[in-house]
Amino acid sequence: MLTLLVADDHPLYRDALRGALTTHFDDLNLLEASDLPETVHQLQSHDVDLLLFDLHMPGSSDLFGLIHVRKLFPDVPVAVISGLEDKGIVSKVINAGALGFIPKTTAAGEVAEAVNTIIDGDIWVPKALQEGVQAVDDGFSELAEKVASLTPAQYKVLCYLRDGLLNKQIGFELDIAEATVKAHITAVFKKLGINNRTQAVLIASQLQLEPPADSVAH
Repeated sequence: MLTLLVADDHPLYRDALRGALTTHFDDLNLLEASDLPETVHQLQSHDVDLLLFDLHMPGSSDLFGLIHVRKLFPDVPVAVISGLEDKGIVSKVINAGALGFIPKTTAAGEVAEAVNTIIDGDIWVPKALQEGVQAVDDGFSELAEKVASLTPAQYKVLCYLRDGLLNKQIGFELDIAEATVKAHITAVFKKLGINNRTQAVLIASQLQLEPPADSVAH
């Protein structure tokens, strides 16, 4: 039996994907999750052959969710599903350890092809997005590993540091005390092996991390 986990906060898309996949796989166990904690719980509770992962569902905040899952479950293949078809995003997720990038506009037959390709251990990206996907140096993986050690709150603080926000502004955005912001910043510096904001900005920029905005498009 093939076990897939669809991690996406849009129930209509999960239902559509279930309908598409069940027509192409006879023996399919399709699990669902709507946020990052539920995704982690499902991966802990089941042997999953492939995770289909939305970068921007609750708790994920762009690249954080992907690298977090990759660190906790390195043996589970991951394909990113996204409503955004951008070569820069494709490069970023592939370099962060994803084995595929599946736009939400992908036809059912192509999704099945992608699933089979990735389960076989190969990378699948739509032909229209293959040209221009760039590999990065080994430093990317090392930085991603460090960022994966951050908590969701610490990750958000890192993104806000990259955007140039002051401690008071970060506290306002996260609805936490300025002292708590300072504690998060200290933890971020320690986990990333850095000692100032400039270095934090450089890391966030190199990984092309997106700010944790609730309004980010899916």
